[in-house]
This record gives sequence, structure tokens and C-alpha cells, in this order.
Amino acid sequence: MAASSLQSLNPTFSQTLASPNTSPSFRSPFLRFNSSFTPKPLSTRSSSSLIARSAAEPQERKTFHGLCYVVGDNIDTDQIIPAEFLTLVPSNPDEYEKLGSYALIGLPASYKDRFVQPGEMKTKYSIIIGGENFGCGSSREHAPVCLGAAGAKAVVAQSYARIFFRNSVATGEVYPLDSEVRVCDECKTGDVATVELREGDSVLINHTTGKEYKLKPIGDAGPVIDAGGIFAYARKAGMIPSAAA
Repeated sequence: MAASSLQSLNPTFSQTLASPNTSPSFRSPFLRFNSSFTPKPLSTRSSSSLIARSAAEPQERKTFHGLCYVVGDNIDTDQIIPAEFLTLVPSNPDEYEKLGSYALIGLPASYKDRFVQPGEMKTKYSIIIGGENFGCGSSREHAPVCLGAAGAKAVVAQSYARIFFRNSVATGEVYPLDSEVRVCDECKTGDVATVELREGDSVLINHTTGKEYKLKPIGDAGPVIDAGGIFAYARKAGMIPSAAA
């Protein structure tokens, strides 16, 4: 699933958040954001028109470097975070950290390497690589939140369940990136990799194998994740009142 614009994630986004006078002050339990972020106005242009902008325009490059954790197809939300752990509240710092310790604990025993080792709160894997339909199953914001809480920075998959992609953007916890080829068949858990995220030329570099893979542009979803999620972005852009208002 390509995310060329935020409008494709929610066609009513600009209408429902446009008026600060009609929007109630709301603090999501999943709201976590970097206060130093300065949002940019949302663009209604397609990714192709964004990519065609002058190369002279400065663009920020984000880089994530670390070990890969590789999974297969149809990794569902029960495998990412089983329902028994959904009572944990991410806005509580202790429970947020605990939630991360259970990330991907529902994977079958065929996965010999645990994403988070028993007794640990954080993972040593910062990049998750998956196959088709990553994040399928029931809708739960805890799925991307637990991955971010564990220390993952990005997921690179061949395709996503739409609701997982939207929850990743809404919570701002991880970058859901689409690969153009089936990377999960060419990488192994423990490979050292770098994700370079930039408008138009994002790549995954596997330093262990020496291979490089082109990633699809994330488009206008990127700045929302940068901000820490949709509510943080909307508040900083002046679309809705701040939490203190």
C-alpha cells in the first residue's frame, strides 16, 4: 500500500480537523511526540508531483540503522500483541515500556529468535522486515505502539493491512514502509541494515549481504509520523486546540 498523501488515509481529515472552534480538546492515550517538531502544511498533491519538485529544495533525510528482525506473510495483530496485554495504557510511561516488552510475543514457536528477549524491556532489532499483509487481523492501536515502545523504528513490508498502516501513522510510533520487492526472502534476522528515508529515493541497505532495495515514498504520512501522530501534528499545525487550551 503506497501512502502518497494523508488524504488517502482519511479523505475527511482536512475537513474534520480544519476548524479549531468546533473540535473538542482531546488527548489520545497514544499521543507521544517530539516537542521540537515544526509541522509543514499538508499537501494535496500526489507523490509524483512532490517528487518532481526542484532538487534545489532542501529535504531532510532520516536514517535508521541497526539489526533486522525478519518475519513472513500475514503477521496479524494477535501475533504482534496478544489481546491479554491490551489493558496496558500507553500514556502511562511504565505501562508503555511494559507493552514494548511483549512486542511480537505471539509469533509461533517456529521463530527461534525472540523479538524481545525474556526479562528484557527493549529489543535489539530496530528494523522489522515482513512479507505480505503485515498487521492484518483486528484493529488495535497497541500493535504499532508496542513495536515503537520496544525500540523498533521502521517496518519494511511487501504490503500492509490498511488498518495497521493507518494506526502506525495515527500513533506516530513506527514508519510503515513498502518495499518494491520481496525483501523478507533475501534478508535474515540479525542482518545489519540501514533505512534511508527521503522523499522520492528511500532505500533499505543490507550491509550483511551488500544488497540495496528501493522503498516506495511514504508521502504526506511522513510528517505526521515525525510529529508523533495525527493529534500531535494537528495541534502543532493549529488544526485543533492544544491539550492545554
